[in-house]
Amino acid sequence: MVQLSRHHVEINGSPLHVTLRRTPRARRVQIRIDPEPGSVTLVVPNHCASGLAWEFFDSHRGWIAKRLADQPPLVTLRAGAEIPFAGQPHIIRHAPDMRGVVDRRDGQIHVSGEAAHLGRRLEDWLKKEARKALHIAATSHASAFGKRPGRITVRDPKTRWGACTAAGNLSFSWRLILAPTEILDYVAAHEAAHLVEMNHSPAFWRLVRSRISDTDAADRWLREQGAGLHRYRNVARQAACGRQTGKA
Repeated sequence: MVQLSRHHVEINGSPLHVTLRRTPRARRVQIRIDPEPGSVTLVVPNHCASGLAWEFFDSHRGWIAKRLADQPPLVTLRAGAEIPFAGQPHIIRHAPDMRGVVDRRDGQIHVSGEAAHLGRRLEDWLKKEARKALHIAATSHASAFGKRPGRITVRDPKTRWGACTAAGNLSFSWRLILAPTEILDYVAAHEAAHLVEMNHSPAFWRLVRSRISDTDAADRWLREQGAGLHRYRNVARQAACGRQTGKA
């Protein structure tokens, strides 16, 4: 069984969120830089004492600080900021007098309502667009495989772009709507193929490649640029979540 615990430390005076992940599958202590800005995961085998794991962490503080410094800067969802949509850059515009909620046109995303709620409204709209696009893509790929998925949901996981349960339910990261359309389509095909093959066997990859011509290019994009999709944040919502957590 995987056990998780959350910790808050400082590196060079800056706060750092550390998730200690104790798992029987780990063979040695590892440090993983999370896509979430200012977060790392300390992976610990079950047989390893916590004290030894934290000694390992302390011995790698310099390496952690360098890797964190190399992370792309956080982009707040606010008027004037630039974010990608389907891989194309868009400028966020505040349109308080506009009817409706969000309107995307000519390389701009216009958000109505009060400025204080712009980030929340835009994030909700992005999730809605992601849910719609992923439902269409996943259903299409599943149909080609002779399958029909169960529930299709979008979430905001830190380390996975998609998942398929044994019951046939699919879940995806809403941040895929920020990526080029071919990347979203690849992840949808990947998870839909798990409806047939719950593994990564040659048979599984034959299914995926029957729908996606260049899986290597898509994997490479996710490996090299996927973490950057986590830099776009509704800071107001994060602050509210943080206050709620602190009270618990």
